[in-house]
Amino acid sequence: MATVELRFSALPEHVRTARLVAAAVARRAGVDEAVLDEVRLAVGEACSRAVGLHQSGGITAPVKVSLIEDEKQFSIEVGDEARHAVPGDPAPGAGAEAEAEAEEDEMGLAVISGLVDDVEVSAGEHGGLIRMTWPAALPATPLP
Repeated sequence: MATVELRFSALPEHVRTARLVAAAVARRAGVDEAVLDEVRLAVGEACSRAVGLHQSGGITAPVKVSLIEDEKQFSIEVGDEARHAVPGDPAPGAGAEAEAEAEEDEMGLAVISGLVDDVEVSAGEHGGLIRMTWPAALPATPLP
């Protein structure tokens, strides 16, 4: 199992780099060429979401991306350090602005779910994680 880790400042201009790296590693891991556009789009959406959460929460920690190559699958994890509501907690913030942010967040997750068949989202008061997985049908190309 090989893993590539990427950390970047929560700035929108770094999302493109994360997309390019994810596509390159997915290709080497044996992900079907026909699916690479979905990988790029899903990673871009997940990273943009994490950047937005960091910026709106004033978080200076980097966004974390892990690209994980297993024997028959390729996974990407995008992590943020934003505080997410947990069941039983009062909703952070109130009013129309908080509702708009929550709606935008849900829309981003819906886009990711539409692009990726196998997606898991976890979130809590110490951050969130989106794990996306694709089959790797071809034998993996070793990293140089």
